[in-house]
Amino acid sequence: MTHLHCKCFALALALPLLVPAGARAEWIWQESHAPQAAFRAVQAVNGKVAWAGGSGATCRRTVDGGNTWEVLAVPGATNLDFRGLFAFDDQTALLMGAGEASEGLARILRTTDGGRSWQVVFQTQEKGVFLDGISFWDRTNGMAVGDPLEGKWFLLLTKDGGQSWERAAPAGLPAMLPNEAAFAAGNTSMVMAGPADVWLASGGAERTHIFHSPDRARTWEMSETPMPGGTTAGIYGLRFFGAQRGVAVGGDYKQEKMPSDNVILSRDGGRTWQKGGRTDPPGLKETVVMLPGNVLLAVGPSGTSLSRDFGKTWQKADEAPLHTASCAGGECWAAGAHGKIGKWRGD
Repeated sequence: MTHLHCKCFALALALPLLVPAGARAEWIWQESHAPQAAFRAVQAVNGKVAWAGGSGATCRRTVDGGNTWEVLAVPGATNLDFRGLFAFDDQTALLMGAGEASEGLARILRTTDGGRSWQVVFQTQEKGVFLDGISFWDRTNGMAVGDPLEGKWFLLLTKDGGQSWERAAPAGLPAMLPNEAAFAAGNTSMVMAGPADVWLASGGAERTHIFHSPDRARTWEMSETPMPGGTTAGIYGLRFFGAQRGVAVGGDYKQEKMPSDNVILSRDGGRTWQKGGRTDPPGLKETVVMLPGNVLLAVGPSGTSLSRDFGKTWQKADEAPLHTASCAGGECWAAGAHGKIGKWRGD
């Protein structure tokens, strides 16, 4: 939310593990060599491979479970803020630049050689375009979401693994409220499940909504939620576990530590939503994931919270500020401001 083909190089980084003695469930902080970067996109591909993207065209990759990370340079893109990321494996990935298209910041780049070279697969300077997130249903079909143009989501679709993109027709999309949009906070305001379902979460307006399409963005339904809205408030992170059970987190980025009803839950595919328990620490949460053992983990600038009853109650796990998290193959990573990347070590 507002508010090329390049040679790249890689440097393997040794990662000191900073683990408090006696701790059993915690983040193991890893050296990203990017102290100025704000990471807002991370994706775990499997238990060994993960990618992270951030401000200043920052891109990192691990292929050994986080023991070392690589600095992947993207020359010619130093002004881009990579708030969106999707990786298929250790070689093929896409980075999405979030920012005003009129300033040349709305771009999608793709690599097929582990980040050694990148190709621009989408760019526009159309006034008002601001990309918020990117994801894929499978290796062929994917979608990117941007802030609305003329009151309708700006959606891009690909049918060739991200090599080319076309705008989806806005005619079938529900009308949105003034100032309603997505927060480009953790690449989790859009989430997909199964072969065709996609959900979008909104904020920035007086009311918040979840938008659902069961057929890859051809038809849509919109549901109002009990998450508080506002100019800087709303839903930031969304996740579905199967096609029915969903959880969303949010808050207000101008009041990051203010207690609020920052969790909502659905058991019917997002048609209806109920309030969950308030997180501990309280305040803005931007991403929620599922740890092994059906434990929810929510991260945000106010810290990390855990729930063992699917969002009804929460316990404090950490107070370090984070923006995004991702799990695969039994491993979970998170990332945030000041170059923070952490790997979760469970109890």
